[in-house]
Amino acid sequence: MKLYNMKAGMNPRRVRIFLAEKGVSLPTVEIDMGKGENATPEFLKINPLGKLPVLELDDGRYLTESIAICRYIEALHPEPNLFGKDPLEQAFVEMWDRRMEHDLMRPMVDNFVHSSPFWKGRRPQVAEVAPIACESANAMMKLLDGELASRPYIAGDRYTVADITAQCALLLGKNTGTPLPEGLPHLAAWWGRVGARPTARA
Repeated sequence: MKLYNMKAGMNPRRVRIFLAEKGVSLPTVEIDMGKGENATPEFLKINPLGKLPVLELDDGRYLTESIAICRYIEALHPEPNLFGKDPLEQAFVEMWDRRMEHDLMRPMVDNFVHSSPFWKGRRPQVAEVAPIACESANAMMKLLDGELASRPYIAGDRYTVADITAQCALLLGKNTGTPLPEGLPHLAAWWGRVGARPTARA
């Protein structure tokens, strides 16, 4: 297998952290979105959406979408388990991972896309979207702070893929205009825990 990667990309980072937690190493091909390498005819044959990451399988097919890639790796390497060890835990991990993706990561991405010069000419930008997205992201971070008052990790008492999604979202927010606000001690403590993991810089 081979991973098509972008070092600074949020979703490629999700997969890299997941792989590192599993102790799985894959050869990588770096794709530079800033130079438009994801929009070349050659890359669009790999992923017509022009997005990263992409996992090239041993049979020549290509698997896209970070969580799909993580689920495939989890099936191949079930330990340490990151999607839940039994039906109930799996359900809670899925619930929180979806919340992290839709209610934390998505508004952070929307703020970045609609406010950053990087996206000018790459995607349509609507300036009014950015502050609304910031407000939504901040509301979710405040909710998370309350949740994390009673448990150490997003979906329970151990680190899972839901933490990886939130971790990558907050890193994006830190660098693009929706940083962790002051006055959220439980979320800040969680941020310190996940940031201290050896895989955090994958």
